[in-house]
Amino acid sequence: MKEHFLKESKEIINTEEGIIIKNRYPIRVRYVDTDRMGFVYNGNYLAFFEVGRTELMRSFGLVYSKLEESGYQLPLVESYVRYFNAATYDDILEIEAILKLNSINAKLRFDYNVFRAYDLIASGHTTHLFMKVDTKKAVRVPEVFMSDINKLKQKFLNNEI
Repeated sequence: MKEHFLKESKEIINTEEGIIIKNRYPIRVRYVDTDRMGFVYNGNYLAFFEVGRTELMRSFGLVYSKLEESGYQLPLVESYVRYFNAATYDDILEIEAILKLNSINAKLRFDYNVFRAYDLIASGHTTHLFMKVDTKKAVRVPEVFMSDINKLKQKFLNNEI
């Protein structure tokens, strides 16, 4: 049995592409996550990405439920996964989710890496758009979301985080 369990970690960095937020969130592969061959079923990586995305947003104060309470949702419009190695039952994986704050527009793209120890198991991305709950129509980035993004950027630039 694998006893090692990682802790969640987050970072915010300034790059040539602008400010990037990252979060790594550990999960243990459950038996239900695997297929008959004993490997994590390929479709489950999208569920892992969702965990990573949710925890990234939460760790930086961008709580999805707040967005929904304001009348917006983030439906998935594109997903991509590339597999490098297989994960199996009881593996401890780290789901790294990344959001480039300067690239936020009508669509929101999250990038992901899935690690087992230092081995890259899979990588990919998901793209979401902002949608009004009541009309189910795509909209521009809501002010409630951009306000939180701008506060996060300002805290970073002021060395408050």
